[in-house]
Amino acid sequence: MAPPADRSRRIDLQQRSTLAGEAAAAATEVEAALAQPSDPTAAAFFDVDNTVMQGASIFHLARGLYRRKFFTTRDIVGAAYKQAYFRIAGVEDPAHVAEARNSALAFIAGHTVTEIEEVGEEIFDEAMAHRIWPGTRALAQLHLDQGQRVWLVTAAPIEIASVIARRLGLTGALGTVAEHVDGVYTGNLVGEMLHGPAKAEAVKALAQREGLDLARCSAYSDSANDLPMLSLVGDPCAINPDPKLRSYARHHGWRIRDYRTGRKAARAGLVLGSAASGAAVAGLVARRQLRRYLRD
Repeated sequence: MAPPADRSRRIDLQQRSTLAGEAAAAATEVEAALAQPSDPTAAAFFDVDNTVMQGASIFHLARGLYRRKFFTTRDIVGAAYKQAYFRIAGVEDPAHVAEARNSALAFIAGHTVTEIEEVGEEIFDEAMAHRIWPGTRALAQLHLDQGQRVWLVTAAPIEIASVIARRLGLTGALGTVAEHVDGVYTGNLVGEMLHGPAKAEAVKALAQREGLDLARCSAYSDSANDLPMLSLVGDPCAINPDPKLRSYARHHGWRIRDYRTGRKAARAGLVLGSAASGAAVAGLVARRQLRRYLRD
């Protein structure tokens, strides 16, 4: 039996995940043109990082904020390392993701929502548009063509998630909600990051609000961290999956789509096969990537 302190921490995390999911569902907006879909009870939910786009959106955002003097060269070193590891390994380290997003909150504290939204539009054009996986975008469009709504579901801030969704012509986005008062960020989260179980809570809250039948819905992700969300729907699909998700998807007969080249997929497998060599390669590429970050 778990000690009381451990049970208390689990309950607290569950509560914060639920709050994060409810906040994400409340914050998302439905474009007016898509408010009356021809198939209103079915929808699709797409993870973003390495599912819709190559790499982690928070690090592309960090690079853009760095260029705009939101923080210093020293601050970006850690982000460059984690982004390099993510791109090579093809999986996200939850500790890296949590550290990066908590740091990002400190950077935006005191800035206005309008400012971040405007910067997000610029950063999408600079760093994200050309990293969208065409195959995943085609899948999203297929759902739209069938009269279904399509939401992104990501731990990235709701502001940048909404920009990505809007620029791809999707219905909307569910993302991490940062607290703001009178339009100014406080540096705190509403609940937890929208990661893992919190994504499932967001999808459930949105489904209830929008009258969706989750058995008729689809969900797409690259990461085993998103199994709670993928398991909610009747049609889960693994996109560019990490080894754990690939194995789970095969065992359960889920669809699998891999839009990476064979060379990149093999390289990801080699890195994942050895934590030590993965860290070494990531460290080498991090140094190179940092030079590109500061030079480009």
